[in-house]
Amino acid sequence: QLQLVESGGGSVQPGGSLRLSCAAPGFTLDGYYFGWFRQAPGKEREVVSCITNRDQRTYTADSVQGRFTISRDDAKNTVTLQMNSLKPEDTAVYYCAAVFVGYTDYVYPIPLKVHEYTFWGQGTQVTVSS
Repeated sequence: QLQLVESGGGSVQPGGSLRLSCAAPGFTLDGYYFGWFRQAPGKEREVVSCITNRDQRTYTADSVQGRFTISRDDAKNTVTLQMNSLKPEDTAVYYCAAVFVGYTDYVYPIPLKVHEYTFWGQGTQVTVSS
């Protein structure tokens, strides 16, 4: 069972940066697509950014385009979300998610929906406030 552990959340002033990490100790990540989602109080969980495996295609939501960057390092079993120019509206619990697609070069569409992901981390709080 893949276990995902997020880290790197915290409190920051508007315009600041944070780097979220998602670790999966002991697993080979090559066969998984990953996504970062967030959920603000009273709102539905929404996709932030996703990355495929071997071809490393990415998707980034319009609301964070140009500010957030997703990357992965399979050798270190880590997926990272670099968040720059943070805004108060970025305040939310951020979740790392993964779905197994196989150890293959087959290209699937990037999954963008919550229900398309099988494995979830426990979440890490990001608060942007002055």
